[in-house]
Amino acid sequence: MEFSKLDNIVYLIIPFLALIILILGYRKRDNIIKYFNFKAIYRFKIAKTILIVLGIILIAFSLLDPQIFRGYKEVEKKGLDIYILLDTSKSMLAEDIKPNRLFRMKKSIEKVLNSLQGDRVGFIPFASDAYIQMPLTDDYDLAKMFLEVIDTDMIAGGGTNIAAGLDLAQESFDKSAKGDKVILIFSDGEEHNQGAVRVAKEIENEKIYTIGLGTKEGALIPEYSDSGQKIGYKKDQVGNYVNSKLNINSLQEIAKVGAGKFYLSTLKGDEIDHLIDNILKLKRQEYRKDKIKKFTKIYQYFLGTGILIFLIGYFLKERSDHS
Repeated sequence: MEFSKLDNIVYLIIPFLALIILILGYRKRDNIIKYFNFKAIYRFKIAKTILIVLGIILIAFSLLDPQIFRGYKEVEKKGLDIYILLDTSKSMLAEDIKPNRLFRMKKSIEKVLNSLQGDRVGFIPFASDAYIQMPLTDDYDLAKMFLEVIDTDMIAGGGTNIAAGLDLAQESFDKSAKGDKVILIFSDGEEHNQGAVRVAKEIENEKIYTIGLGTKEGALIPEYSDSGQKIGYKKDQVGNYVNSKLNINSLQEIAKVGAGKFYLSTLKGDEIDHLIDNILKLKRQEYRKDKIKKFTKIYQYFLGTGILIFLIGYFLKERSDHS
């Protein structure tokens, strides 16, 4: 026998409290009878107490959700393989979408994670280069922990090398997988060459979706001190402020040649709902067979018996003779 709700063990204190209350109640009644010199014969006092307390014990025990182990059964794990490419270049600190592009990206990815059921997901941050921060996993709590530590200091150097992230994702997918493989790119699209479009054209078995973060008007890129205080804005080599703009055309072209779709990030987040709807339509493959325990729940027998015994004890008449 096993219990699935051991947190409820605290309720087992209730029968002992009930027993104490009943004992104190009977003692007080006996003292009153003795004080007024009544003659009374009480029957079933002990039986009533036992039945009430036993009933409460069984009810409290049922709250632990007892169940009988019946062996193991195999279940198939089916899902997509999804690599999420996260732009961690300094331009993601631009505040043209509030509070900034990086924050909005994290919230959007968290929404994607909350919608997945059985799909495996991995993270590939990219800036001037790319690396696998988290390999494919269906542990979404772990994924959220990895997502939390994403920042713009993960990869040294400037620039936005989407192509490096695409190359790494393509190499990391299981080539024998028969289901659809998906690449999600969260970026402002400020790649200074067309390398990503070229790589996307060479990818045949993956669908590429791009999510644009930023605005066409753009914004300056804040610079921060080691203590996290804003100290100014980024300048180019000749001293002019750098205005980072969303490159929609580049992201649209990558999605087009990658047989996917482009989405523009919004405050409301409807684009993520549409993205999720598209992902749910894709073909899923079996990637693992797990053995899980089979149980038969038996809490209802303890609960029903406990209620019945409690009611019998509660309504049991204590016969008495007075004079």
